[in-house]
Amino acid sequence: MKKLLELLKEQGLSLGSVESMTAGLFASTFVETPGASKVFKGSLVTYAVEEKVKLLGIEENLINSFGVVSKEVAGEMVRKGQNVLGVDVCVSITGNAGPTVEPGGMPVGRAYIGIAKNDQKYVFEVNLRGNRNKIRKGAVLAMQEKLLEILEK
Repeated sequence: MKKLLELLKEQGLSLGSVESMTAGLFASTFVETPGASKVFKGSLVTYAVEEKVKLLGIEENLINSFGVVSKEVAGEMVRKGQNVLGVDVCVSITGNAGPTVEPGGMPVGRAYIGIAKNDQKYVFEVNLRGNRNKIRKGAVLAMQEKLLEILEK
């Protein structure tokens, strides 16, 4: 996370996160890095569908049409989160950490990571393996890697 922090500082960018399956693990991991407060503004944990609707304003029909674990929902989470948190860069995640297949058939380990940098938006599908906590930790690493890719462009 140190490299991520340095890139954000160098580029003068603020960071926020909107997390579902990781339930704040990305935010917690990022702020373990000394100096994180220079760029990190905050995080929303929208674990339940109701919170995605209430806190972010995601339309229920989008969730009903595509499923809560979808690229469409990850994209809305990141864009709405960027606005709510007032950040230059936002990262979101929605996925299935297990132990069972989600309604709609999303397999265990499937996740979608959204990244918004200023007015650009990206969504990535990742497929992780392991038990529930290994999947969640792997998701945080994937979020970090994707953020680094975007910031290094």
